[in-house]
Amino acid sequence: MNLTRAGADVRNLLASTFGLVADLPAEVETGCGRRVAYARTSPHPERVTCLTCRRHASEQHRQFAEDLASMFRMPGVLDVHGADAAKAVARHRDLARRFASAD
Repeated sequence: MNLTRAGADVRNLLASTFGLVADLPAEVETGCGRRVAYARTSPHPERVTCLTCRRHASEQHRQFAEDLASMFRMPGVLDVHGADAAKAVARHRDLARRFASAD
C-alpha cells in the first residue's frame, strides 16, 4: 500500500480537483507483504505493531519527504507557498521518525 497516497487529505484533494475518487480497496498489501482488510490498517504509528510494517512506513514517509523537498525547490513544478511546503515535508519526516521508533 502506498502510504503517502492513502490519506483522507489526498482523497479530498483528488475529489476537489477532478470531482471523482475511486472507492477505497477492501484489502491492501501491508509492508510485510500480507493482504489484510483496509480497515485493519492504520496511518498512526502508535497503532502499528508489526515491526516490518513500521520500517516500511518509515521508509516510505522518509522518501516522500525527500521527494517533496526536491519538487518544491524546482520552479514552476508545484505552486506551493514556502511555509506550506516546509510544513508538508516536516509532517512526513515526523511520520518517518515516529514509525521508525519502536515505542
